[in-house]
Amino acid sequence: MKLSKGANAPVPTSLLAVVVSWRSEHAVDAHALLLDRSGTVRSDRDLVFYNAPRHVSQAVTLDQEPAPGTARLSVSLPRTEADVDRIVVAGSVENGIFSDITALTLTVHAVDGAVATFEIEDADAVPALMFGEFYRREGRWRFRAIGQGWSSGLAGLVTEFGVQVEDPADPARTTHPTDPFRLHRSTRTSPSQELRSARSATGAHPDPAAPGLRDRHDLAPVRHFPHGSVTSDPPRRSSQSAREDRASETDSEGIARPRFSSNSDDVDSPAEQGVAHNRSDASAFDRPRTNLLDRAETAAMLGSYRPVDLTRHTSETAPAAPTPPPNPERADWHSDPEVPDRMRWWDGNEWTSATYPRHRPSDRHCARCGHPLRRKLFGGLAPCQGCELEIEEYLTHWHTQAWRVLTTHGPRGSEWSALWASLRYQRIEADAGRRALRAAALSYVERLVTFTFADGEVQHAELELFEQAVTELALDGPLIEDLRRRMHRGRTLSRLRAGDLPVVRTPGLHLDPEEKVHVDLPAMHVRQLARGPKLTEGRLICSNKKLRFVGAGAGTEMPWSRIVSVHAEQETVVIAATSSRGGGTFAVADPDYVAAALEGALRVAKRLVLTPGQRDTRSIPQEIKAEVWQRDGGKCVECGDGHYLEFDHVIPLSRGGATSAANLQILCRSCNRAKGARI
Repeated sequence: MKLSKGANAPVPTSLLAVVVSWRSEHAVDAHALLLDRSGTVRSDRDLVFYNAPRHVSQAVTLDQEPAPGTARLSVSLPRTEADVDRIVVAGSVENGIFSDITALTLTVHAVDGAVATFEIEDADAVPALMFGEFYRREGRWRFRAIGQGWSSGLAGLVTEFGVQVEDPADPARTTHPTDPFRLHRSTRTSPSQELRSARSATGAHPDPAAPGLRDRHDLAPVRHFPHGSVTSDPPRRSSQSAREDRASETDSEGIARPRFSSNSDDVDSPAEQGVAHNRSDASAFDRPRTNLLDRAETAAMLGSYRPVDLTRHTSETAPAAPTPPPNPERADWHSDPEVPDRMRWWDGNEWTSATYPRHRPSDRHCARCGHPLRRKLFGGLAPCQGCELEIEEYLTHWHTQAWRVLTTHGPRGSEWSALWASLRYQRIEADAGRRALRAAALSYVERLVTFTFADGEVQHAELELFEQAVTELALDGPLIEDLRRRMHRGRTLSRLRAGDLPVVRTPGLHLDPEEKVHVDLPAMHVRQLARGPKLTEGRLICSNKKLRFVGAGAGTEMPWSRIVSVHAEQETVVIAATSSRGGGTFAVADPDYVAAALEGALRVAKRLVLTPGQRDTRSIPQEIKAEVWQRDGGKCVECGDGHYLEFDHVIPLSRGGATSAANLQILCRSCNRAKGARI
């Protein structure tokens, strides 16, 4: 129906798509406000716009990637809360006015096509415009075309309906040029911003150079190996950094002071040493050294100064740089290219001065320090006590740093590589580090899986992240296998909901042309009668065109256009339809799988309402997940179990619960299932 200004028309109580289109170079932003009977918003959360693209009730969703020249809102009237009386659809222009926009049209689409069209031909010269509104009348929904403008812009429009507006001149509160709203907070990010945050929170690309070895705050102090096995001090930084350190440590008299103490107990870690020095030439650090300018002035005063042509001797005296090791991106010990009988540290960029003598492999000597092992009283050899104590002490500090990096960036990135490079520098086996980190690694993987399932959807990237973490941390066992099965099943259900549906063969079933069957399995139709529930055995058949139930002496079928929603509840699948026949409750063997397949078929059939790749799901920001996890200690608040954890809404979303830290809690799988949907 084509509407004029002030006219209204009935609309179906179903999923609708509101599309605003135009023909100009201007960019129109679409907005929506959910109003109660007083004509105002209940709170600022009832405003849906570019920084808050989804209402908490899922009743209104803003498409953040619409087609060019359009703005799009998805309106789910069945999900609209009972105390919402009107849904106002408005728009704004960032740089311009609506009178300069041509062919401005608002169209309301249902599953079967457009149900209302409003062509705005005489728009006012204003930057904000109220296109129309959905409103209730006698239990049904209608749409009214309005076309009223606001000269005060979008801020004046939303203020009219009770939204609190900040000072538009405060640029520090927003990242959008025309965002005057208090709703623009870090906790009200869009789903695309949450995905980018989730990815960034898990870490960056690995840096094999292991720069963390040079961060003085990241590693515990390094202690010398027992028995004097290290013949020189730890590795240095690049020559440029060394020159900067030496230049910064000259005093007012021009004398360079050494950075290192002669006391071996005060030797800094590789992260704290920027200038290489050799213990064989330690006397050079024990006496003051004058710089080149002081020596030149002194020689000139004594009459013995002669200019030297440094360029003439450079090519003759400069030694050739040693050849890099086979894997130059990995910081590790390698055979010294200058002295084959010793090992030398390669820091990922260059050879350092840190060396130790190479030991011949022997079962009777410590592989780390080379000293003889003590014999046990009843035979065999005892471990090297000095190395054991040193490794235990170092791993105590290393574990704390590893847990911080693991929870901040995940098992990837330059800081993670630097952790394992520090173990190699101390000549500690990687297996010893993994054993020390196993409990923390299991806790991290549990946390990763719980965060993944918080939104009810498992992306392919999240599955790869899980597999990469398990491989990097060398985890195995029944718990890991169960978590892997859970992740793969979650990924399968997510693919079904996204429309990636299987095709099954149904011999003996009459199908329409181009009809494909996705689900065909035994089911029990459950109907609640006055004398009790009535159960009817049969088959539940889902195709790309309709949903059928064929039972003994009874049957029904319904096209997808009449079905509103599908969800799993306890051990059944509940189907809601616009008519009394066709919907119902069905008991099946795997309700989660069946509900996901039916939901995917429903989304494919309603492609006019939901754009490809868009999913109507609850979304929990990453920072709220971390806050709830930290508050509850990563354990079930009911029984204290630390395995198979899930995020649970204290007040369910279906009953008006908010997605906030106060309304979220950590429950284990059994406690969450026992709770159900009760408050």
